[in-house]
Amino acid sequence: MKAAVIVFPGSNCDRDLAEGFRAQGFDTHMVWHKDTSLPAGLDIIGIPGGFSFGDYLRCGAIAAQSPICRAVVDFAHKGGHVLGFCNGFQVLCETGLLPGVLMRNAGLKFVCRQQVLKVETSDSAFTSSYNSGDAITIPIAHHDGNFSADADLVARLRGEDRVAFTYVDNPNGSAGDIAGILSENRRVLGMMPHPERACEPAHGGTDGQGVFRSLAGALELA
Repeated sequence: MKAAVIVFPGSNCDRDLAEGFRAQGFDTHMVWHKDTSLPAGLDIIGIPGGFSFGDYLRCGAIAAQSPICRAVVDFAHKGGHVLGFCNGFQVLCETGLLPGVLMRNAGLKFVCRQQVLKVETSDSAFTSSYNSGDAITIPIAHHDGNFSADADLVARLRGEDRVAFTYVDNPNGSAGDIAGILSENRRVLGMMPHPERACEPAHGGTDGQGVFRSLAGALELA
């Protein structure tokens, strides 16, 4: 299994994400944002958290225009698996690979804490190691994590079983308490919480392992 982690100026969770992949047996490669092509034979691309380009425009908007993102979008359109955590979720929305937009937290303050999530679906390559309805604890750390979508989009995401995770005690005002969503083909996951920061006992919990374990299991079966 082969993974790539995209690195932008301002990424600060790229190594954590790479270690999450490596712990589940992925041959993991770091890819700089100015590259125009991806390593051959990839199974999954990860877009890490942080503050790409300092979030000087909209969060993720500049990163979405980086040369490598053209290759990421092409990879996804061909059926490749892509995941993005926190700033990575913002980038995926800005590229159009996922719907909605991440806005300023409703409380207008940065939130950083352990957060309880509800697993809404186990029917995806990213969530199959969990059971629907499971409560898991995953760290959050964001200022612009308010998933904004109109009622029709929220209803469509729910109706198509594309809400991957929701917040218990919504920390940022996200529509429908949504913490993470899937693409129409279920091969792209974006979520604001940080599973890569909950993969080892030293992190204070290992509930995030399930995302990487699910993906490894799905790719091994494929």
